[in-house]
Amino acid sequence: MAILSIRIIGDPVLRTVAEDVTVFGPELAKLIEDMHETMLDVRGAGLAGPQIGVNKRLFTYSVDGAEGHIVNPILVASDDFAPAEPEGCLSVPGMGFTLARYRWVRITGVDMHGAPIDLEATGTLAKCFQHETDHLNGKLYVDRLEGEDRKEALRAIRMANYHDVTAGTVAKRARTVGSAFGAGAAQ
Repeated sequence: MAILSIRIIGDPVLRTVAEDVTVFGPELAKLIEDMHETMLDVRGAGLAGPQIGVNKRLFTYSVDGAEGHIVNPILVASDDFAPAEPEGCLSVPGMGFTLARYRWVRITGVDMHGAPIDLEATGTLAKCFQHETDHLNGKLYVDRLEGEDRKEALRAIRMANYHDVTAGTVAKRARTVGSAFGAGAAQ
């Protein structure tokens, strides 16, 4: 297995709608294993294909003891929201903002072998599924911010030199980023 490089905001792949996975086999299994290892190495809650430069609809997750991956996910959400909580993103290092996500989700898709997956989630796992599915649709969590939080995030992104940040982040990410949901996300 290998630790993969994580793409940082500004990389066009993060703003591209990912394509369905159509080929299943050993290459897909290795990619998912490498993504899972990378996610754990940086203590992330999830990692989507576009975040490692792969424009495919798949992600891995590890939240509150639930671990796995989903290929070609389809997300259905409740109409109501959970209380807003801190959220961050491995592709937008050093930032975190409070964001409301839907309270409940149902996600369907397949695993690396093409077997069906059908999960329901609330809490942090539901947030993770929404966050990672956003990545597959070319969206970042900062796109969902409103009001002063949105202005502050856009200002911080403009001011950040992510080229330099990327070099420093690779070295310290595993120590400082923590989970993209809750711990390690500054408000």
